[in-house]
Amino acid sequence: MPRYQRNPTVHLQGHFLAQRLDLLDPAEVARLGGIEIVAQGVVEGYLAGVHRSPFRGFSVEFTEHRAYQAGDELRYLDWRILARSDRLFVKQFEEETNLRAMILVDASRSMAWHGAPERLTKRAYAERLAAALALILLRQRDATGLVTFDDQVRQVIPARVKAGQWTRIVRGLLDTPDGHGTAAHAALQRLTALLTRRGLVVLLSDLLFDRELALAALRYLRHRGHQVVVFHLMDPAEVELTGPPEVRFRDPESSVSVVVRPRELARAYADTVRREVAAWRKACRRHGIGYHHVQTNMPFGLALRLLT
Repeated sequence: MPRYQRNPTVHLQGHFLAQRLDLLDPAEVARLGGIEIVAQGVVEGYLAGVHRSPFRGFSVEFTEHRAYQAGDELRYLDWRILARSDRLFVKQFEEETNLRAMILVDASRSMAWHGAPERLTKRAYAERLAAALALILLRQRDATGLVTFDDQVRQVIPARVKAGQWTRIVRGLLDTPDGHGTAAHAALQRLTALLTRRGLVVLLSDLLFDRELALAALRYLRHRGHQVVVFHLMDPAEVELTGPPEVRFRDPESSVSVVVRPRELARAYADTVRREVAAWRKACRRHGIGYHHVQTNMPFGLALRLLT
């Protein structure tokens, strides 16, 4: 056995040299290891692809100058100082140096579903995407935290930037039990008390809950000055109705079931899904909330790029 295979992280890095893990099928990447291994490989590939982190704080209030470093954006150069002293300095802004991000992960029972054995569940996809996003934010010294929820808040990891924070976030994802019903507005309302300063809020969910209640909380966060982004996660099998001539579908959260003939309902079902997605997109954009419809077979790197 080659020596590098004894260490899973080193083995992953060797695999990454041959392929961009962030652009591979999510289920294929997940087979390489646990959340930590997958997220690290995805982030290495993603950052190599974009060359620099795309996530930035709000540039609102100027605070100080600092010496220019390779990779800094030229638009922040102070040309007056350059003219006077022939030295390069960039301007820093309050939120640019102190971005606070909270990642919300829906852990309700519906998120444990997948339409085919070879695909990740919606929750497994959300966990790996959340871990990768958290790692990117923490690497650029942005305070990052986590909230997991179903019908109640399950885990709260306050936004921090200190050593070991990413491990705490991953542990929070792993320690969240299998969920039951969903009450997203409760988690969002609790989040408003945690975020006293403007920051970034990212919600990862299949959005199978009361839209108006959830939007009321999201609008409040937006009104408080937060940048709010929603990832609407769906399994490809939820987008189009397929299957045998007759099949029983069961609601994983209420156990209510119904027998249908997919062929007869396929068109009406597809139209309903399109209307639901369009309604979420329209409502979010009306209130300045970022909205992205993501299927769980989308490579993690492409999903992360939606935030740029």
